[in-house]
Amino acid sequence: MAPEKQHEEHAHGEEHLRETHLMLDPKPRGEMNAMVMEAMHYTTWKFWVVAAVLAVIVAVGLFYSWGVMIAEGLGLAGINRPSYWGIFIVNTVFWIGISHAGTFISAILRVFKAEFRRPFTRAAELMTTFGLMQAGFSIFMHMGRVWLAYWLFPYPNQRLIWPNLHSPLTWDVLAITTYLLASTMYLFLPLIPDLAMARDRTEGGWRKVAYRILALGFRGTEGEWKHLRLAMNIFAFAIIPVMFSVHTIVSWDFAAATRPGWSSTIFGPYFVVGALHSGMGAVVIVLAIVRGTMKNMKYFIRAEHFEAIGKLMLIISMTWAYFFFNDYIVQWYGGDKWTNILLHFHEAGPLGFLWFLMLAVNIVIPWAVLWNKKWRSNPWIVGIVGLLINVGMWIERYIIVPISLTINRTPFTWSLYKPGIEIPLGIGTLALFILLYMLASKFIPLVPAWEVQEGQLAHRFTKYGRETVVTVSELE
Repeated sequence: MAPEKQHEEHAHGEEHLRETHLMLDPKPRGEMNAMVMEAMHYTTWKFWVVAAVLAVIVAVGLFYSWGVMIAEGLGLAGINRPSYWGIFIVNTVFWIGISHAGTFISAILRVFKAEFRRPFTRAAELMTTFGLMQAGFSIFMHMGRVWLAYWLFPYPNQRLIWPNLHSPLTWDVLAITTYLLASTMYLFLPLIPDLAMARDRTEGGWRKVAYRILALGFRGTEGEWKHLRLAMNIFAFAIIPVMFSVHTIVSWDFAAATRPGWSSTIFGPYFVVGALHSGMGAVVIVLAIVRGTMKNMKYFIRAEHFEAIGKLMLIISMTWAYFFFNDYIVQWYGGDKWTNILLHFHEAGPLGFLWFLMLAVNIVIPWAVLWNKKWRSNPWIVGIVGLLINVGMWIERYIIVPISLTINRTPFTWSLYKPGIEIPLGIGTLALFILLYMLASKFIPLVPAWEVQEGQLAHRFTKYGRETVVTVSELE
């Protein structure tokens, strides 16, 4: 082969790699920071219309409906014998599951030094904080008399009454509070350099004041970076067991009871995998929307990122299928009369179609779509799969909670759960999650610019003889 032609092929190969891989397509630091700031400040009228609609839904669906329920009582909800847990608990488990995506993508992938995580760790971490807020709202709604919520917290009081640690409600409050505090601190630490960058690039006004306060005087000295990296590494390793323990505690809400369909020894890992399943699906939905609606995001979030997350989704879907059928076949083979009636009710009862829909969107569709690299690299295809997975995981929680509570060992109490005011309240929490995310995208950089710049410094083309390969340096 002629040297000129060989050189052209190498150049073409390098150009293709730059187009497809963010880490190999560096831009000057100032230009990249300007792109991140422009994505925050560029807002069209469509953004404010959507925000206004969501604000109305939150005001009516969440706060007004909640006020009505507080005034009138829990009788407005469909909670009644035998289903004393309804959509409030379903949403609590669902939102805690969504929150697992941030920790998984940011902490676990950071520990394993997966380079593809760099541009979207913060987008995932925000989901953790906002998702846990909705889980907290759902728990307080379930309480009914929310003004007595302080009874759930362990503090010295004159009544000498302490929280009932035998109550699953107390377990959830402690788990959510611990995870919310830990994940918020973990979100804030890597945000500090970008807040400092925003501080230095903002002329004045309330934003300048807010960034100055939140950046904690960060100037980017060697000592500051050393302490920041040490803190981030400590939190990355510490928050992983917290993530696993939180959803394990949620699973104990069910597994610790001796009810048909709930008394299972694998509910812990089954719930953790289910949380990751819904969380990863939520991440690709957010990334597809952010990439399609925010300026300059197509540079930072590319097909390679959806392809990598698609692989994780496929693996997690397989793992979820294993635990689901493991749980199902053991209970079926056990031969307990009431459990067999419940399993049959799941499949052939009046809501049996939900059981089959759950399996279709959690297993069949991900397996059929995510095997294909071309489909897996398409943001909207993967986003739709993620949306369907979240529908399936919400249905799974609905089957576990109110539908399973229908069947117990006293047949004269059997009655199908019919939700009431829970529906607008659930829609309100979803609208609040989206609204908070939209507003946050205009105040803090969704892309951790310093992490992307660091990764691009570590990646380079290196020539070995006639071959050009990509090498990654260790910067830390």
